[in-house]
Amino acid sequence: MEKEDLKVLNKGEEEEMELQGYRLCRWRLALVGVGVLCTGGFLLLLLYWMPEWCVKSTCTRTTARDADVVLMRSTDEFRRWFLARVLETQTTSPSSPSSPTCPFSSLDSPPLANGHTPHPSDGSPAQELIRKYADYQPTQIRYFTFHSTKYYWNDEVQNFEVLNGLEDLQVSCSTLHSEHSAGLNRNQQEYRKLFFGVNEIAVKVPSVFKLLIKEVLNPFYIFQLFSVILWSADEYYYYAAAIVIMSVISIATSLYTIKKQYIMLHDMVAAHSIVRVSVCRASNEIEEILSTDLVPGDVMVIPSNGTIMPCDAVLVSGTCIVNESMLTGESVPVTKTNLPNPLPGERDEDNDSAYNTEEHKRHTLFCGTHVIQTRFYTGELVKAVVVRTGFSTAKGQLVRSILYPKPTDFKLYRDAYLFLLCLVAVAGIGFVYSIVLSIMNKVPAKTIIIESLDIITITVPPALPAAMTAGIVYAQRRLKRIGIFCISPQRINICGQINLVCFDKTGTLTEDGLDLWGVQRVENGSFHLSEENAYKENLVKSQFVACMATCHSLTKIEGQLSGDPLDLKMFEATGWILEEATEEETSLHNRIMPTVVRPPKQLLPPEPVASPEQDMSAYEIGIVRQFPFSSALQRMSVVARRLGEKRMDAYTKGAPEVVASLCKKETVPENFAEVLEGYTKQGFRVIALGHRRLESKLTWHKVQNINRDHIEANMEFLGLIIMQNKLKAETPGVLQDLHRAHIRTVMVTGDNMLTAISVARDCGMIPPQDTVIIADALPPHNGQAAKITWRYADKPSKTPRLEVMRLRLMLTRMLMYHFAMNGKSFAVIEEHFPDMLQKLVLHGTVFARMAPDQKTQLIEALQGVDYFVGMCGDGANDCGALKRAHGGISLSELEASVASPFTSRTPNISCVPSLIREGRAALITSFCVFKFMALYSIIQYISVTLLYSILSNLGDFQFLFIDIAIILLIVFTMSLNPAWKELVSRRPPSGLISGPLLFSVLTQILICLGFQTITFLWVRQQSWYTVWKPFTDVCNRSSHINMSDLNDTEVDDHNIQNFENTSLFYVSCFQYLIVAIVFSKGKPFRQPSYKNWPFVVSALILYFFLLFIMFHPVEDIDEFLEIVCVPYEWRIKLFIIILVNAAVSVVVEGAIDLGAFKCLTRLCCPRKLAPKARYMHLAQELSVDPDWPPKPTTTTEAKPRPENGSTYQFIINS
Repeated sequence: MEKEDLKVLNKGEEEEMELQGYRLCRWRLALVGVGVLCTGGFLLLLLYWMPEWCVKSTCTRTTARDADVVLMRSTDEFRRWFLARVLETQTTSPSSPSSPTCPFSSLDSPPLANGHTPHPSDGSPAQELIRKYADYQPTQIRYFTFHSTKYYWNDEVQNFEVLNGLEDLQVSCSTLHSEHSAGLNRNQQEYRKLFFGVNEIAVKVPSVFKLLIKEVLNPFYIFQLFSVILWSADEYYYYAAAIVIMSVISIATSLYTIKKQYIMLHDMVAAHSIVRVSVCRASNEIEEILSTDLVPGDVMVIPSNGTIMPCDAVLVSGTCIVNESMLTGESVPVTKTNLPNPLPGERDEDNDSAYNTEEHKRHTLFCGTHVIQTRFYTGELVKAVVVRTGFSTAKGQLVRSILYPKPTDFKLYRDAYLFLLCLVAVAGIGFVYSIVLSIMNKVPAKTIIIESLDIITITVPPALPAAMTAGIVYAQRRLKRIGIFCISPQRINICGQINLVCFDKTGTLTEDGLDLWGVQRVENGSFHLSEENAYKENLVKSQFVACMATCHSLTKIEGQLSGDPLDLKMFEATGWILEEATEEETSLHNRIMPTVVRPPKQLLPPEPVASPEQDMSAYEIGIVRQFPFSSALQRMSVVARRLGEKRMDAYTKGAPEVVASLCKKETVPENFAEVLEGYTKQGFRVIALGHRRLESKLTWHKVQNINRDHIEANMEFLGLIIMQNKLKAETPGVLQDLHRAHIRTVMVTGDNMLTAISVARDCGMIPPQDTVIIADALPPHNGQAAKITWRYADKPSKTPRLEVMRLRLMLTRMLMYHFAMNGKSFAVIEEHFPDMLQKLVLHGTVFARMAPDQKTQLIEALQGVDYFVGMCGDGANDCGALKRAHGGISLSELEASVASPFTSRTPNISCVPSLIREGRAALITSFCVFKFMALYSIIQYISVTLLYSILSNLGDFQFLFIDIAIILLIVFTMSLNPAWKELVSRRPPSGLISGPLLFSVLTQILICLGFQTITFLWVRQQSWYTVWKPFTDVCNRSSHINMSDLNDTEVDDHNIQNFENTSLFYVSCFQYLIVAIVFSKGKPFRQPSYKNWPFVVSALILYFFLLFIMFHPVEDIDEFLEIVCVPYEWRIKLFIIILVNAAVSVVVEGAIDLGAFKCLTRLCCPRKLAPKARYMHLAQELSVDPDWPPKPTTTTEAKPRPENGSTYQFIINS
């Protein structure tokens, strides 16, 4: 079809899809209806499973604009198909068709969203933006809903688009204040509601009937239904009933689990989702409405006693203290300040950027977060403009990711389908064979159909999915026992493949809290000696202590100081008192100050005072404005004013390098870099402080709207605060275990680079003898290309002499080397040196100053070179990385663990080896079960095929005994082996289609085929052999047989009772048990099978029972199982056959385990095979590259690059 008709939805996003339009076609629909009737409804099922066939067979292609149905295909590696019906709705807009409407246009034609009327011809950006969705027809809106998101047709871009909210307008911060802070009138609100819908994250709990239909229409259950009908037609009622009971139990369990998960999610979302809120109307009224009626553009009043946010909103006035644990996992309250409103003269691209939730998250209140309290200035309300509602909010996106997860791509599952296809192919051969054989023997047509179809049901085992799930369920239960909770059970198997783990530093490898080690003040551009603390009389009025006491985001909640642990430690070290001012007190400070700090009386020097009241408030500082900590800027600032002073002071604290760059050069000591390096190398966390006296012309109102860049400049450097972050006791031991198991460890942190390197050395991530190479990347600047400078971490600032350098380079090539880089360098390398990044991540061990999205990008880069990546973080800013990793484990017990597949109750990294061990055990269990189920179906297939040749079959109760007593019992107990107690360096195979695994299955199939064929042919060679009849007596039991009993014997229509059947039944029953024991592997990934007592007991009972009925026939059992009596010497021969079969199976499997397959491949294919994993391939290439690793004091420059990849060259600095 026409290429231009293919639309791309959500371009460049995670949910990118290709879209095609279709229109319903009546004659095609009629044809499909006839086909459905002719196939007895099977065609309908096929169209249900294949959405693309459904659309293409009932519709004709048309443009996306005129479509009734849209067919979508995801552009990711899964290429899944989806369909959606396009709906039309009428608007209530009174606008004429000549002025089409959009959600952001006003109903009162010219006015904007807040009721102000601009000049019609002003051509302002706001007017242009309002026209963005202006091509909707006034009477008709076309849209479709997919994954809880509405897509609207936009004539301007000729495509369907999602309406997210106010961000679609690209509104600048000043526009938000000037044009959106007055509120909407009721008409505008109703009109917008047509587009944005009800503000609700509705998790509909499907009815049991709906879930049942969806579950029953699974291809596997349809195959089971087909099997049951077939067996019933063949009068195999008992076995059919057993399968029905199994299926009912399986479906009921599945429905219960799914329903429970839906209810849990519904309850989690529904809690506080509908509340009453106050909104400002354009007419300056305050109206109380339900939160479900909120639309983007509404101005919401945040109550002073707090609330649960029902939407995403940006603060335009006031301050809020918010607990964001629902989204981030960080239970520390966060201070949210109002969005800056640059003054008209200062509005440029930097100061007045377009509002963006990510960029302005310190001013945004997110849906689902708990506003604990608000701070407002007398007479002012705390207001927030609604930005996003419903599923567009941060919480909505999180819920959508749970409701519609990406399928887990794992080689095991892909291989399982291939394996099943192979079984279907084998079944096809048997199908043809049985038809040919039956026609040759002139068997009735009904029998031919039933018996040939029966072969298919034997070859594809109906119990396979249940058996495969068992191992995962048991592993999940074991993980729960050790305090690891899992919301994505399929990922347990994937964790068995993990060969690299990324760790966050603070709170994960090290203790959460920091202890103040000391301070080092600066005066007149030089450092004082370090001091233990700042709790001293002589320092109480110093700017250094004032900065420590004011530059934080602490608040009092129920009388308790609360906030960032670092801020708490720093403030507690001063011994000062923080008071949240009451309205009466604020009147002393021109009614503006929400927070006041003052030193305790005992620290203040005694001064002559006029009255005691004056003494009380002789020295206190009010915090006028906060610029919260930003991980992008790596600093926070406050504007404060001392009581009685006219001029204000600005205080900054943050990363030393950043604060030093904001200070006047003469105030920064010359030896600043050496002193800082000295501390960071010892693993201390260093914070720098800065101060600036502000101009007297800066009034309180100006300060409220000033940009932070104006404040954070020309500062005086005050000194350093040195914090100690201790390693958790378990960290070194766990990392050592991972290294022994050849699992790479990487540190991803937001902390300083040298501190991170020091912690990496302390915990053993970087061994003492290994070299660390720091990559400093600079973006293109003034026409110069982007470049990377390489230096050693030990002496980063000094260049070693040439001889020393050569010696160290030789050592580096012999020993291990590690790369370290910060977030800025990572961003430059990713953009300008993409192929260099792949080489760097091979040996990159420390990634410092990484922003949350960069952590996710690093995980993707590691996965790009075929690593199976685990991620362990405390949940604070690791949510994206935890979700993206193959196995993300959160150490936070809060609701944010919803974002992570695994959550550990133990707040240290000892859970990581436990998870990998359980993953390996579950993966090996899956292989064992799959191999066993494949052998079970093939053994039964061989038995049935051999019996078909004499027009016989296995009896109903024989099938029943094999499938229920042997197979189900063995499958569900062989999965119970616990994980091996330690991590080994070997990794389990990742897929079923691997040499040793296939070799193992094929050899066991050949062994079973051989011994069954020998039994089948040998029994017919026996001297006593004859075609069995009801009165045949080869056991000389005629004296005990009553002739009247023989007359009562039912006629054996299916020819089940015969010597071949009995012999094959005995041999095959033992073969099931032999392969179960042979495949039930223990060490090095699972505990040995003899420690799995349910399996041992089950196997022994079955062995004893089979030997008992073989050597001591019981008439009732023989009759029940339709076994005939055979001479004693033949039983001995059968026993010998079984013993030899067992010995051969055990020896062959043992040889494969010891590497027989590798020896065979070396003999057959002496050429060395290239490694499959990309990281191994790269490591091989780099091992022979003379320019790798880059030499210190060299620079790598980016060259103009072709379309894919990049080129670069090494330049040695002179």
